[in-house]
Amino acid sequence: MSADFFAHSLEGRPETDWEPLEAHLEETARYACLFLGRIHSDLAIWGELVGRWHDLGKYLDEFREKLRGKAVSVDHAGVGAAYACEQFKSLGLALAFAIAGHHTGLANLAANDRDDLLHVSRTPLKVRLGDNMTALRQVAGRLPDSVTQKQTLELPQWLVAMTPGDEANRSFVFFVRLLFSALVDADRLATGDFYARAEGKEPEHVSLQYEPLNVLRDRLDAHIDGLAGDAAAEHLSAVNKLRAEVLAACRRAARIRPGLFSLTVPTGGSKTFSAMSFSLGHAVEYGLDRVIVVIPYTSIIEQNAARYREAFGIDGVPDERNVLEHHSGIDEQKAEEINAEAEMRRRLAAENWDAPIVVTTAVQFFESLFTDHPSRGRKLHRIAKSVVILDEVQTLPPRLLLPILEGLKELVAHYGVSVVLSTATPPALVERPGLPKGLREVRPIIADPVALSRSRAARRVRVEWRMDRVTPYEELAFELGSLNQVLAVVHRRQDARVLAEMLPAEGRFHLSALMCPAHRLKRIDEITRALREGRTCRVVSTQLIEAGVDIDLPVVYRALAGLDSLAQAAGRCDREGRLTEAAGEPGGRFVVFRAESSPPAGTLRKALQSVEKLWELQGRISQLPDELDPFNPEHCELFFSELYGKEELDSKRVLGEAAKLNFANVAAAFQMIEDGWSRPVVVPWGAGAERIEAYQRDASRKTARALQPFMVQISDWHLAPLLESGAVERWAETNLHLPTGLFGKRYSDEFGLIVEPDCAVDPELLMV
Repeated sequence: MSADFFAHSLEGRPETDWEPLEAHLEETARYACLFLGRIHSDLAIWGELVGRWHDLGKYLDEFREKLRGKAVSVDHAGVGAAYACEQFKSLGLALAFAIAGHHTGLANLAANDRDDLLHVSRTPLKVRLGDNMTALRQVAGRLPDSVTQKQTLELPQWLVAMTPGDEANRSFVFFVRLLFSALVDADRLATGDFYARAEGKEPEHVSLQYEPLNVLRDRLDAHIDGLAGDAAAEHLSAVNKLRAEVLAACRRAARIRPGLFSLTVPTGGSKTFSAMSFSLGHAVEYGLDRVIVVIPYTSIIEQNAARYREAFGIDGVPDERNVLEHHSGIDEQKAEEINAEAEMRRRLAAENWDAPIVVTTAVQFFESLFTDHPSRGRKLHRIAKSVVILDEVQTLPPRLLLPILEGLKELVAHYGVSVVLSTATPPALVERPGLPKGLREVRPIIADPVALSRSRAARRVRVEWRMDRVTPYEELAFELGSLNQVLAVVHRRQDARVLAEMLPAEGRFHLSALMCPAHRLKRIDEITRALREGRTCRVVSTQLIEAGVDIDLPVVYRALAGLDSLAQAAGRCDREGRLTEAAGEPGGRFVVFRAESSPPAGTLRKALQSVEKLWELQGRISQLPDELDPFNPEHCELFFSELYGKEELDSKRVLGEAAKLNFANVAAAFQMIEDGWSRPVVVPWGAGAERIEAYQRDASRKTARALQPFMVQISDWHLAPLLESGAVERWAETNLHLPTGLFGKRYSDEFGLIVEPDCAVDPELLMV
């Protein structure tokens, strides 16, 4: 009888071509078993069961009629969840959460008083289990032997060993998300396989062949050695020596057992490649699967990804295969069941991070750890058994710091992950007086980062503090106009545009997060070329330029900000050490000024206030006997202690909701970006128009990836006028917004996407 039931239909084709349900259950179980068994062998049985039971509701007559075109609503996932609890009682709850949520998303265990506050409307698991008991009895006699055979199931040993309570519950929640991730990925891969073969094609993921990590390690080593030889030929001895010391330390540390590491290197010390060298060597040494680089801002991810592609390329051809660049927008389909075949294929295009090198953003990474959403959660199991480089960890939002720390601890303790805390300032997440729940047993890759920070190669700038008054932009523009090559970093996009327009047009460069990634890369290349050729180059930017943008100017102005931001901005000044080498003393000039405006409310403003507090304490406390120094690790320690003292480190009560097994509430509370700064608009700049047309014809993973260089993130507030005017439209059920024939001249070659005047938050601060 089970042969009469189907998992998926094919429009316009006979039922003999449809996918038998039992075959889909077996294929999904095979994938999920493979994914979880890769992490721990004793988790394979969990993958087997979650895959084999996830679609038991499709044995209902109503679902078969739905496939035949009848307009009926069927909760097919709820039946499998009820079966899991019937078979294993409370032990089956982990399976039930994952199965019930594999289309609609992970639910809360029960209704509670925070649902309305967090705008959570999903039916709680307990309610769905009760609602599906009758349906379970209806299908019981139809289940094949492959489903009903008896199995033994045990919780992972670390959960068994934990004392019952909130901490154990939160660890259980993390385990459930792992099951959920493996199931979603397995289900979509199995479904994609069926549709591809029905069309006589090879499944897309089957054709994705990646290089082994040891091959990528060797290519990177050869690339780094070539760069070192080129730099040595230019006689930049002090900076070369610093970079060589950092690289050697990273290569030695790769053999240290997996766990937590810190890489504290002054700006310009080649953290980007040295951290990757450590990570690839470490992954090869301990049999890990991939390296995931987590970048703080969407505005700089493309430059880092481009540098890695160049490093892993062959004969000057960038490696477009092994390096995956992934930020937001692509995989944000609605979390609801949609039966339409075309929409099903769009959902299959969501990213699952199967590449050996993944370059992503803090939002993608951490919201995946706490998500309830199938598409975003799909990649979580790929994080297990990987090396994670957290670049500029000090930029993580303090209001979510305790959940973030707990997530990192879970990954390291139970899922085979090594984490590298990469920063130019002391690791902000390490246990300290102001952070008693910080990370412990963090092994430093650089044995003495304090000594390194005091070396001549690290001390390349003179700091001028203009703290006595506000510097008007007219005055600042006059100063900038008198200099041939200079960078000014201000708080807000509107400030940057106003200041840029005050400068002479010749040699003026403006960087904005309203420029798409491909456009920003082109602009950075123009800046680099102008600097190299000695031409006039006056750059105005917001803080997007401070992390990962590899440019080198003799003078940098920075609006007063957090000490970490000041250190990052100063890292663009005499970055290669040429001025310092010639003068025999710090040759770069770094000017800190009070701007007309303040940073946006929140962490950035509190960071500025923390620096003001430390400035007042100069000479009055033993830790600050002299002038405040952005490059002094001890001063940075004081700054972070002061900053974290101003913040509630779990202001949204994420950990409390996790302890109650409220998955939907956790996801709603854990928002890295507040105020809705997360709407992707794809712009027709350069090759963007052609890429948009290709995606509209065929929404595959390949065409979705191809859109990322032409994507701009904006707020709901800025998106609304574009939608109302018909300039853009939301594409099907995705989160993408594509231009229409009415888009017109809404994209400027100098300033990017033209939107309404600024509201309170700057999109450069997007960590998407």
